[in-house]
Amino acid sequence: MKFCIHVFLLFFSLTGIVSAQNLILTPEESINISFKNSNDLNISRSRIAGSKEKISEVKSQFLPQLKLNAGYLRQSNVDPYFIIIPFSPQPVQLSEVILNNYSVVLSLRQTLFSGGKLLSLRDLAQFTSESTEQDFNAAQNDLAATVLNAYWNYYKALQIKKTTDEIVLQTDQHIIDTKNFMINGLATRSDVLKLEVQNSNAKLQQLESENNIELARVSFNKILGLSLDSKTNIDPGELKFESENLDLNSLSANAFENRAELKSLEYRIKASDENISAIKSAYYPYVSLYGNFYYQNPNLRIQPPVDEFNSTWDVGVSLSWDLWNWGNTSSQVRQAEETSKQGKFSLDQLKDNISLEVNQNYLNVIYLEERIKVSRKNVELAEDSYKVITEKYNVQLATSTEITDAETSLFQAKTNYITSVVDYKIALIKLYRSTGKKLY
Repeated sequence: MKFCIHVFLLFFSLTGIVSAQNLILTPEESINISFKNSNDLNISRSRIAGSKEKISEVKSQFLPQLKLNAGYLRQSNVDPYFIIIPFSPQPVQLSEVILNNYSVVLSLRQTLFSGGKLLSLRDLAQFTSESTEQDFNAAQNDLAATVLNAYWNYYKALQIKKTTDEIVLQTDQHIIDTKNFMINGLATRSDVLKLEVQNSNAKLQQLESENNIELARVSFNKILGLSLDSKTNIDPGELKFESENLDLNSLSANAFENRAELKSLEYRIKASDENISAIKSAYYPYVSLYGNFYYQNPNLRIQPPVDEFNSTWDVGVSLSWDLWNWGNTSSQVRQAEETSKQGKFSLDQLKDNISLEVNQNYLNVIYLEERIKVSRKNVELAEDSYKVITEKYNVQLATSTEITDAETSLFQAKTNYITSVVDYKIALIKLYRSTGKKLY
């Protein structure tokens, strides 16, 4: 009975391993897996959480700050202090010697005026947090584009493998037919050798395509964060070429409106401006309200000191003003202003780069659309030519050279078409990525 149970458990554990290693993924599932496994995205999420805590840290400075200090002090023994009073036969001791000192102080401080520093630091933290979130959005889109790129390259390798398999089967059949022709005196040994060479070349291409599939799978697994030996497979559904209705002006406008990198840099520029305001606050006084509650033994406000706990308190207003620091504040302000200028120059530069990127990707998509149309026409012509030559060869009206040339042309035409369609899909991904469109 125990043996059966162990076999049963082993069977299900092995089944789980096989199913885990033979994943059939759609593009959306692939992106979701990569998002869960990406360390880069986890780092970005951590940065977002840290930036939000920074906002809370700054906001806490607007509220009263309560502190507790407690301590114990043991002093060395000293002689008591006496004074001589006229007409007194004995010196008078003013206070007793207290060797043990205990102190508990509760302090409350509230900022009344900071020259706008706290407000600027709060806004700076908020803009920085917004920038970090936009960086995260950009990282997600970049990863999605990378996954889709690997996905379609994997698909291309699979499709080319199917084409090589077809060519191998075709050449196998032609060799069989030609050998039959040779038996009947309708073909020569030379014809068979030509087809066998063609078959050998097709099998070499088949081996190469199998290796390309494994290379594409390993790269795909790496991007998804899976083990490299996972037997992942893909299911893109039916691949149809549909021409996109694209307008360059609209694409450029969308890019300037939606690109997360632009938004992130704009927020960082706003944060730089707030940093300038925070530094300028040093030109103004810093005013705060404070209060202290003392519970001490001895309490020094009670004279003469006695060896017992007593409580006292005080309340006050403090003003701190840095009147002269030899240009330290003004130098910091100028540094912050230069940093803000650099951010604005970088923003202009980024806009130029985005405009160029969109234009280049747009032109590439237009070119690939035309290339697909030509490649598809070439496949139709190659199929028709192969069909005609095969029919002629079956009745020995075409030579073995013609049939091998037709097979080579058909294979090349199908390969070019598959490559064109996949390149078009990847080019569209790059174009949409450059316009800031969400790919996930």
